[in-house]
Amino acid sequence: MYQFTRFVAMRAVMAMLTLIIVSFIVFSLMEMVPGDCAERYLAFKNTQGSMISIADIEAERIRLGLDKPFMVRWLVWIWHAFQGDFGESCILRLNISQLLSDKFLISLGIALAALVLAYLIALPVGIISATSKSKVLNNTLRLVSYLGLALPNFLLALMIMLFSTVVYGNSLTGLFSPQMRDAPWSWDKAMDFLGHAWLPVFILGWSATAFAIQTVRALMSDEVGKLYVTAAKARGISGWRLLRRYPARHALGPIINSLGFDLNRIFNELPVVALILTLTEAGSLLIEALARSNDQQLAGAIIFLLTGSIVALNFATDVLLAIVDPRVRHSIMGGGK
Repeated sequence: MYQFTRFVAMRAVMAMLTLIIVSFIVFSLMEMVPGDCAERYLAFKNTQGSMISIADIEAERIRLGLDKPFMVRWLVWIWHAFQGDFGESCILRLNISQLLSDKFLISLGIALAALVLAYLIALPVGIISATSKSKVLNNTLRLVSYLGLALPNFLLALMIMLFSTVVYGNSLTGLFSPQMRDAPWSWDKAMDFLGHAWLPVFILGWSATAFAIQTVRALMSDEVGKLYVTAAKARGISGWRLLRRYPARHALGPIINSLGFDLNRIFNELPVVALILTLTEAGSLLIEALARSNDQQLAGAIIFLLTGSIVALNFATDVLLAIVDPRVRHSIMGGGK
């Protein structure tokens, strides 16, 4: 038990160090953008007809603390970021934490739902594909998975929108109906959200499922031919009991380890899908901040939150893997001897 506790503590420390390093990289990239926040905001105000002087820029720079050294500003930023305070948006002049409170959770929920959907389908389908003797079934599943990899998410979104518009007169865009968009959260708003969120979950899960099927199939195909499976068959174990207890259990380790990577890939695809479906969540805000308004403070906060979510998921999967995989568990328990 002591060794396992030490393993969890070490993984937690590594997760925290990873997040700190990534925060430094994100903050450094924010600093490398030409012009600081004061210059960008006042330049934006200048385009609105306001007359801005150099003295105004200097005063704004001092107000925002941009006159302090780089390391001091990073330490202040990361200290507040770990407390959930990302300051003000450079252009919108709104509190970033309040701006992202619902939007990031919605984005993360959509990405996680797509990830869960992908593996709920991929695990049984991948196992069947790797163990079935039917050429028709194998070729059909392979064709479906290749189609999922070849058909981009944005094209699938456009196809569904076009079909729905032509047939039903509804483009299926947005995450809420007009009457619920600005309403406070309630049971009715939650049901309205679920009635709209299924589409981005399905679209994002489309390619994720195809990729996961290929992964599960490859891992299972490698495991089913090993000697320990042959030995289990010789002891009279067969069917799903054999697959569940031996090759599937051993193939589970790499799958669990890949969850953080898969979540990152799904979230990376979310902004493009969000633009097509006109979703009001963090993915669309990230595109707006990076490509249009040049609001690096807002973009940095979203990237930091996404990184934190992935690091937390990787930490959880490391601990889960140590629990479910006897090889990892034995190596941990033997490490203290």
